[in-house]
Amino acid sequence: MHPDVAFPVWCSERARRVENVIDRLLPPAAESPARLHEAMRYAVLGGGKRVRALLAYAAGEVANADPAVVDHVAASVECLHAYSLVHDDLPCMDDDALRRGKPACHVAFGEAMALLAGDALQSFAFEALAAAPLIEGARAAGLLAEAAGSRGMAGGQAIDLAAFDAALDLPELERMHRLKTGALIRAAVRLGADCGRLVDADGNDALLRYASAIGLAFQVVDDVLDVEGTAQSLGKTAGKDAVQRKSTYVTLLGLTAARERIAALRAEARAAAAALGSRARRLEEMADWIAARTH
Repeated sequence: MHPDVAFPVWCSERARRVENVIDRLLPPAAESPARLHEAMRYAVLGGGKRVRALLAYAAGEVANADPAVVDHVAASVECLHAYSLVHDDLPCMDDDALRRGKPACHVAFGEAMALLAGDALQSFAFEALAAAPLIEGARAAGLLAEAAGSRGMAGGQAIDLAAFDAALDLPELERMHRLKTGALIRAAVRLGADCGRLVDADGNDALLRYASAIGLAFQVVDDVLDVEGTAQSLGKTAGKDAVQRKSTYVTLLGLTAARERIAALRAEARAAAAALGSRARRLEEMADWIAARTH
């Protein structure tokens, strides 16, 4: 793709690309056990912003990576993300009936099948990653596993569950979201960059600063949208944080200060991306897009 193509065109092309990769790699819906494969495909295909995949492709450009190599990483992080959404929506977790503008997986397929579909998508994420021709495949698998485990998404969800109907202060809230949301975003950026040439120590530090800032910004925006958005615009239930009396950036800071926090994190992410040179153009554009998104 020409480097000067407009950002919306780049996003659409990369989103279609990862969709096709996932569609090709996943077992066909008709393959036994058909109901499980149908649920897996339902959960991951045909919807979503593909933020983590786009970040992997954008970071790959920094390292001059072949998009065909990044394909496997992009598919991997999207399948892992889809697994987390399937499990998060279960009645024993966040108990949400709507996801990506359609019934949540457990509503469409039942709780037991949704649980299995999430489990299978998590395993499949590592299968997709293993197919990537990465020099340090074992390191990549370890990085993805940490992002998914008790020091990543699962740990963040555990903190969230433990804090149900209880107040978190701002440092506790940030720690929860750096694990629950930020860990996989950091992994997507790191793994995307690892698909190309080696990045020096300063570059690695800039990538980490970028991913940390944009991962947190993504969550602050989510908190604002939960207050200001609708189920139709978000594709999921709006206003649940208030109903469940969860601590959010809006409840702790207020809407104005939450928006200021988003602007500061966007500036931090853009500064880190700028330090990576002209190849980081898409990372800078991603920072703008994530900070300004409305769904």
